[in-house]
Amino acid sequence: MPVYIRKHPLEIPPPSEKDWIKEDEEKDFFLQDPDQIFDSLPQPFRMINKLVTLVFERALEIIEEREALREAKTLKVQPTLNLPTAEFQVAGRANCLAASGHHVFVGLSTGLSVFNMPNRKRVCAWESAKLEICALRVTNLSNETHLLVTVDEMGLARLFCFYKDSLLLIKVLNEVEEISKRNTCVEAELSQGGDYAGILLQGNTEAWLEIYRLPKDSWLKETDHAQAAAAAGVSSFRERRFSQASTKSLELPGEGSAETESPMSANRVETKLSLPVLLLKVRSPKPLTGSTFKTPLEALMKTDDGSVIGVGQNHLIKDYQWEQQDAIFRSTFLKPLERESEPESKEEKPSHAVFHFLLPGRILQMGPEIKAQADVPIGISVHWNGSHNLCLYLLTRPSKEKTEAELKPDAVWPCAAPITCSAVTSCSSYLALACEDGTITVWDKCLGFPLAVTALPEGCLIRSIHFLRSSAAPRDQLPSPKVQLLVLCTDGSLHLVTVSGARESRTVLLTDRSEDPEQTISAVAPIPAFPGAVLVFSWDGTVCLTDTATPQTVCHFVTPPSHSVACPWQPVFTVDTTNQCLLLRGRDSQQQAGPLTQTKDNRSSIFLFHFNSYQSMEVFPAVPEPAPESLQHRPWDKRCDVFLHERLQHLPGLSQQIPRCWSQLRKHAATLQKESRKK
Repeated sequence: MPVYIRKHPLEIPPPSEKDWIKEDEEKDFFLQDPDQIFDSLPQPFRMINKLVTLVFERALEIIEEREALREAKTLKVQPTLNLPTAEFQVAGRANCLAASGHHVFVGLSTGLSVFNMPNRKRVCAWESAKLEICALRVTNLSNETHLLVTVDEMGLARLFCFYKDSLLLIKVLNEVEEISKRNTCVEAELSQGGDYAGILLQGNTEAWLEIYRLPKDSWLKETDHAQAAAAAGVSSFRERRFSQASTKSLELPGEGSAETESPMSANRVETKLSLPVLLLKVRSPKPLTGSTFKTPLEALMKTDDGSVIGVGQNHLIKDYQWEQQDAIFRSTFLKPLERESEPESKEEKPSHAVFHFLLPGRILQMGPEIKAQADVPIGISVHWNGSHNLCLYLLTRPSKEKTEAELKPDAVWPCAAPITCSAVTSCSSYLALACEDGTITVWDKCLGFPLAVTALPEGCLIRSIHFLRSSAAPRDQLPSPKVQLLVLCTDGSLHLVTVSGARESRTVLLTDRSEDPEQTISAVAPIPAFPGAVLVFSWDGTVCLTDTATPQTVCHFVTPPSHSVACPWQPVFTVDTTNQCLLLRGRDSQQQAGPLTQTKDNRSSIFLFHFNSYQSMEVFPAVPEPAPESLQHRPWDKRCDVFLHERLQHLPGLSQQIPRCWSQLRKHAATLQKESRKK
C-alpha cells in the first residue's frame, strides 16, 4: 500500500499581521474592495477600537439595568403621597428646629425666633445680624416656661428662658473676657425637666465636659415677679397717658408736655435671673504612659478608695516593658501588620464625647442619706471617641468639692472595642452601647445587668442607634422586656435589633445598601406616638414613613411642587411629640441647591405634617399601650416576687444542664485517677 511521506518537515510560518496588503496587490486593492481596509487595523488603532467598543457595550448594559429598574418601579404599588397640612415663613435661613408645648423654636442665620404652633405666628425673637444659631435644645419647665440652650457658629453656648411671649438671656456659658482664651462649644444638652445642662468644650490641646446645676425653681419665681412688675409698669403708663390727655386740652398749642415714652419701652422690664452653678468638669482621658510608681502601695495610695477600677491610669507597667511587649508583638505578627499598616498622624486632636443624663436606677448606687426623685437625673454617662470605657459620674456631689481638680468616675464599664455611639430611653430604663466591631450591648439600668449582646454582619460600621417604643406586657403576667433598636450604618443600611427578656436578640435588615447614591439614607427618626413608625430621609429629598413590623413603606411626606427638601444630605427637621407632627424645612425649587443658599427674599419655608390628618397613619395604633411599671418604683416584696418568678422560669433549662455538667465532672475525675495511677 503506497504511503505518502513528506520529504521536508512542516515549518510554522513566523507570526505576521492578518490580511496585510502585499506589494504587488497594493495598486489594485482599492479597486477590488475599498471597505476591506476596516476589517483589520494595525496597532494601536486596534486596541483603541476594542476600548471604544467596550465603553459602548457597558453603557448599553447600564441603560438596560436602569430601564429594568424603572419598569419595576412602575409595576410596583406606589405609596401614598402626603402633602403638608400647614406652612409658615421665617426670616433668614433656618439651621435647626425644636418644638416644646405649643411653640416652635427656630435657630436662624440672624438669631432665634419663637412661633406659636396653632396659628403659626411669630411670638418673639432674639435677633442679631452677626449671629447664626447652629444647634438648639429645648425642654419644658412648666406650661408657660421653656428653657433653651443654643450654640452659634462661633462656638458660644447661650442659655435662654422663654416665659409668656418673651425671651430672656440668662448667661453665655463659655464667655470669657479675652477672645484668645475662648473655648469652642461643640455640643450642648439639657436634661429632661431642666434640672441640669451640659456643654462639651474644646481647647487647643484638650477637651472637657462641663455640667451645670440649673436653679429652675428660682427662675419660675423670678419670672413671675418680672411679669407682675411689667404689668404694673403698663398700668402706670396708661394712667400717665390718661392724665396727660386730660390736661392737654387746657394747654395752648405747642405748650404741651414733651412725653415721648412708648408702650413698648414701658413694657420692657430688665430681668436678671439667677445664674447656673458649675457642678462637674470632666476632662478627656489622658493617653496611657509608663508608670512612675515604685511600689504597688504607692499606686494604691493615689486612688481615693479601692471600689473603682478606674480608667487604667494607676498601674505599674514601665515604659521599657511596653516597648518590649510591642517589639515581641510586631515580630510575631510582622506580615499582617505590614499588610494593614497605615501612616499614623502624630498630631493629637481634641477628643469628642457623647454624654447622657441618667435617672435613678441600680447602676449608680447612692448612699441612704441621699433622697433621689424619680424624674430628676442622678448621674451622667460619658464615653470619648477611641475609648473602650463608659464612665459614670454622680450628680449628687457636695458643693465643697473643687471642680478644677481631676474628677474620677464613680463607675467604669470597660468594653472589648472602642465605643462609637450610645442611646438611652426617655425613662432611662435601658442603655445601649455600640462598638467599632459591630457589637451592641443593651443594659437594663433598673436591674443592673445586660439584656443581650448582639453583633451586626461583618463590615457594618454603626453610625447611630435609636430606641423604638414597643408594646407593653400584660399586667397579670411577669414583665418580659422587649426592646427594639433602630441601627443605621455608615454604608446606608438600616437594621432592626429586637431584644427579648430571655437575653435573646434578633436582627432584621430593613433597608439594604443602595447602589444608587441618591437613595442613600441620610437620617432616621422614630415617632414615639406610633410604635414601629420610623421616618427615613434620603439624599434625593425623599421622606418616607416605614413600618418596622412589616417592613414596608407606608407613605411619603412630600413638599409642594414649588418647593423641595432643603439640604437633603443633612435635613433640618424635628418631630413634635406633643402635637404629633413633623416640621421640615423646605427650599424653593427655582433656587440652586447648596448649603448656604437662601431664597430671594431671604426667607425659609417650614412645612408641618400633622400625622393624625392622614388616613395612611391608621395602620399604626393611635394610642400606645401603657408602659409596664418600673421595678425601681415597686415595693421590696413585689420586686422579690418578680426575681423568684424569673428564677422559676429558668429552672427547666438549668435542670437540663445539670446532667451534662455531672457527666463532664465524672470524665474529668476518671482522667485524673488514671494519671495518678500512672505516677
